[in-house]
Amino acid sequence: MVDLNKLACEHVQKLVPYQSARRIGGHGHTFLNANEAPKSEFYIFNSTTLNRYPDCQPLDVVQGMADYVGLTRDKILVSRGGDESIGLLVRTFCDSGEGIVIAPPTYGMYEIAAQTNRAKVAYAKRHEDFTLDAQAIGEAIDNAGFKVKLVFIDSPANPLGITFDHHELTTLLNKYEEVLFVLDEAYIEFDYDQTCLPLLAEHPNLVILRTMSKAFALAGIRCGFTIAHPDIINLMLKVIDPYPISDPVAQIARQGLARGGIELMQERVAKILDLREKLRHNLEALSIVTKVFPSSANFLLVEFKDGPAVFERMLQKGIILRSFETKPGLKNTIRITIGSPEELDEVMRVLTDIANS
Repeated sequence: MVDLNKLACEHVQKLVPYQSARRIGGHGHTFLNANEAPKSEFYIFNSTTLNRYPDCQPLDVVQGMADYVGLTRDKILVSRGGDESIGLLVRTFCDSGEGIVIAPPTYGMYEIAAQTNRAKVAYAKRHEDFTLDAQAIGEAIDNAGFKVKLVFIDSPANPLGITFDHHELTTLLNKYEEVLFVLDEAYIEFDYDQTCLPLLAEHPNLVILRTMSKAFALAGIRCGFTIAHPDIINLMLKVIDPYPISDPVAQIARQGLARGGIELMQERVAKILDLREKLRHNLEALSIVTKVFPSSANFLLVEFKDGPAVFERMLQKGIILRSFETKPGLKNTIRITIGSPEELDEVMRVLTDIANS
């Protein structure tokens, strides 16, 4: 019998897929492993248009994001979450022998997107406190051994929770004008003063990614955005699939980006930030916790004395968290999504029991 695996491209045979929260799975009742909002809102849905193909770029959705960020529609592209945008950028700009720079520990899909498209990957080295600067990224670009076309920086970072300094970014944008710097702002609503949007006007090599999955509580519809110079948007439109945004997704996204939807999002963010700081205070009082990392996002990265034991005990109690035990410099760390007050109370009860046992 033919080995069908050998029919695949060699790089696909070797590929280790991204381990998303749902792909990893886990049996439980409290899921705090994917940085999702505690609950969604009620949305109205019209099914009478489902017989028609949707627009490639639904006008009202693009306009909604343009209004939200204060830019014109020609600087906006809507996609199936930020993940599709990451892949589109690699497919659009990385030719054979070219590649990207990332700074681990970081969001895993940057590297997966590069590997899937046969692009090369170079790594910038973070400081001991996990901060990142222009010098480290510049050295990675200069020493990559291939032409770097894209640099992916998540800000706030996942799983670190820290933001990237605007001055450091400006230094890079000015020095490397033929490199696109992609700032992934999936969590920016939780620290909106740190957005890099003001830099777009003067730096055509800046690209910003946004999503409705986190603060907008719409992870289930898979809707994200690329914000960039019109030339970049037009190039990506050459590569994107004909109908990336389904009609139901567009309908819900329009409601989420309307004035009422944005107000609900801002109220949700305020509640999550309050819960985050209460959880931080409670965690720091536990003897089993060695460090709670600073966070500008809707999660806390926590270092325990024995991370794997804590993770397993939580799993036994039906609480699904995200371990980063195997990531560079993150031994014994677990990421905890800021869920509902009831969910976080449950987390603290179990952790307190562990600490007292």
